[in-house]
Amino acid sequence: MKPSGTIGEFIIGESPIGQVPVTFDFNTTLISQYANSPILYTLIENFNLYIDQSKDIDAFFSMYFSVDSAYGVGLDVLGRIVGVNRVIPVISTAGYFSFAGTNPNGEFGQNPFYSGQVLTENFELSDDAFRTLIFAKAFANISNNSIASINQLLLLLFPNRGVCYVQDNEDMTITYKFLFSLTLVEQSIVVNSGVLPRTSGVSVSYSY
Repeated sequence: MKPSGTIGEFIIGESPIGQVPVTFDFNTTLISQYANSPILYTLIENFNLYIDQSKDIDAFFSMYFSVDSAYGVGLDVLGRIVGVNRVIPVISTAGYFSFAGTNPNGEFGQNPFYSGQVLTENFELSDDAFRTLIFAKAFANISNNSIASINQLLLLLFPNRGVCYVQDNEDMTITYKFLFSLTLVEQSIVVNSGVLPRTSGVSVSYSY
């Protein structure tokens, strides 16, 4: 709540941003005998509009400072500020030749040999998905890592998907539980994006 007696204090989520004020009035530069000249007045008015940067400032703010309106490279910059990346590694589910199972030769002619390459693929999030991830990471950055705040973060990441929560196992471990199926991208967001808090000295596991 804003203390009484303070003037011009900005409060996040409460104080409006407002519009960029016009700092220059070209009318004050006109000599009186030329003020009624429509041609001269129009030339000066147009020139003032051409060099006016208020629209550019508004556009710059919308592109690089407002998560709601930013897109493309603007979101990439905001992502770096809060500490998340648009491109995340997705665990590959490609099958490889093995001797597992009751039939040792069951996978001959079906799957290739493992080549030794890293079993991940890079996936680039869309603007909408990345915007949600930025909001979640910003929330995590100011979170107190309590069970209630982490559960609120999970609801922000997975709205209307089903039941998901964090469980304190009371042995210096916590488990993130998802009672619905996660896509490979969502699994990577949970495990690899760094959004979900990992308290120092506490082991984290996932169940989905």
